[in-house]
Amino acid sequence: MILYHGSNLVVSEPKLVAQNRFLDFGYGFYTTTNKNQAVGFADKVTKRRKEGMPTVSVYEIDEEKAFLECPVLRFDAPDEAWLDFVSANRAGQYEGLAYDFIYGPVADDDVYTTFTLYTAGVLTKEQTIETLKVKKLYNQLVLTTDKALSYLKFIGTVPMEEL
Repeated sequence: MILYHGSNLVVSEPKLVAQNRFLDFGYGFYTTTNKNQAVGFADKVTKRRKEGMPTVSVYEIDEEKAFLECPVLRFDAPDEAWLDFVSANRAGQYEGLAYDFIYGPVADDDVYTTFTLYTAGVLTKEQTIETLKVKKLYNQLVLTTDKALSYLKFIGTVPMEEL
């Protein structure tokens, strides 16, 4: 599996870094299977940090081996379990089992609006799930432990002309 990570610098040796906000899948190193999504994130990060340049680092992972040897939480769709998990993480209240890998849909900016309406009580859980089913969602793979990171192989960066 090829994975991408958008940032304002090359990340050839990924590390787990404390985050200053609560994210969809909690603490970890976030990657995606979608290059365009990583490009968009690289732009956002560079603008937010006001330094560096948009950079997409590319990795390879033998998911068959990694997922066999490590605990994995997998969401194949934005269903009720995914919504509950993301809601708990974004609120900083997830207290469930720990996993080395978490794989599933990413709540991008468009999905974030729907998610905000849900957490504000404007949409019910059922309405939120129905709304998310019609959106094109990309996937993310979050590596939450050093053991998980050990399966990741850096293979380079996306050429600047593709960003």
